[in-house]
Amino acid sequence: MTSNRFWTSIKLMQDYRIMKNYFAHETAVIDSDCSIGQNTKIWHFSHIMSHAQLGENCNIGQNVVVSPEVILGNNVKVQNNVSIYTGVVCEDDVFLGPSMVFTNITNPRSAVVRRDQYVKTLVKKGATIGANATIVCGNELGAYCLIGAGAVVTKPVQHYALVVGNPAKQIGWVSEYGHRLEFDENNFANCPESGEKYILKANSVKKE
Repeated sequence: MTSNRFWTSIKLMQDYRIMKNYFAHETAVIDSDCSIGQNTKIWHFSHIMSHAQLGENCNIGQNVVVSPEVILGNNVKVQNNVSIYTGVVCEDDVFLGPSMVFTNITNPRSAVVRRDQYVKTLVKKGATIGANATIVCGNELGAYCLIGAGAVVTKPVQHYALVVGNPAKQIGWVSEYGHRLEFDENNFANCPESGEKYILKANSVKKE
C-alpha cells in the first residue's frame, strides 16, 4: 500500500511538471520559486535552485546544479556534471560542455564567508564552452566564441574567438556554425557550412 502511494505521488508530480510546460525527470529537484521556460527538459539528479531563471527550450543534463539567481536564456544546452554558480548569466543558444567549470569568487577561503562578493560572468549569445574547460569569474565570453576542451579562461574573450590552452589563448576565429574561419588577403572569410561571409577588421570579426 505504501509503495502504491509513493508511485502515485511520483506520477502526480510528473503530471504537475508536464502541466507546467516543461519536463523534469522524477529524480530532479526543482525549487518552488524558480522560473522555467516552456519545453525545457531537466534530467536525472539535477537541481534547479530558488530564484534561478531558465528560458525556453533549454536542455539540462544529468547531475547539473543551477544555483540561485543564475540566468539561462532560451535554447541553452547544459551537458552532464556542470555546476552553474550564482553570478553566471548565459544568453540564448549557449552550449556548456560536459564537466566544464564556472567560478564565482576569485580568492576563495573555506573559513572566510564571501557570499556577498560573488563576481559576475557573462556568456554571450551562441558561445560554446568545451568539456572540462574552466571559466574564471569576472570575464565576459563574446558571442559565438568557442572555448576549447580543457581551456582555462582567465580574461575576456572576443566575439567569434577560438581560444585553447592553459591559460587560454586565442588561436583564431570561428563562424556562428563553429567552423574555423580562414581570411583571405582582403580579410574576408566564408563559413564552409552556411556560406555566410565574415570580415576581420581592427582585430575583431563581424558577419557581413
